[in-house]
Amino acid sequence: MTDAAAGPGGWLVVIDPQHIFASPDSEWGSPFFAGAMVNIRRLADAHGERVLVTRWLPTADRTTSWGEYFAAWPFADRPASDALYDLVPDAEGLSPHPTLDLPTFGKWGPELEAVVGRGAHVVLTGVSTDCCVLSTALAAADAGARLTVATDACAGSTAENHAAALHVMGLYPPQIALADTAGVLAEAR
Repeated sequence: MTDAAAGPGGWLVVIDPQHIFASPDSEWGSPFFAGAMVNIRRLADAHGERVLVTRWLPTADRTTSWGEYFAAWPFADRPASDALYDLVPDAEGLSPHPTLDLPTFGKWGPELEAVVGRGAHVVLTGVSTDCCVLSTALAAADAGARLTVATDACAGSTAENHAAALHVMGLYPPQIALADTAGVLAEAR
């Protein structure tokens, strides 16, 4: 299933396209989610079966600092089966693979690497640029992955936080490159 040499944009990883991050009624809803989702769909169409979608689930151990986290964000302290954690309709069917469900901000680890391969080229998209995307990108860079962050296929909590996270990730070449969707698609041709 892995193919680290699949060419430019070998795998598309879509971080947490869930209701909790998309809904304007959610305290974590990104006002930029819908626009990012349009570009995520374009990238997914180009990547075919090499798409992996992740979900953040509130299953972390409450005896750790996650206990204080959920005390600070009580609206999110619900069972993992709550509809708030479902994928948005536009994200359903993006990938033929099961979602990678983790209780962590960053999604890079042995589970994700087992799918995409060690040293793979990954186009990273999703929400939120300034939390889960950033955490995933830095861990992936440390693990030796080759990343392109599709800047207009990520949604931040605010425009300022999105820009700040992109700035930080832009400090990590050659492991992390930044490109817009058109640039990613052009590179893949």
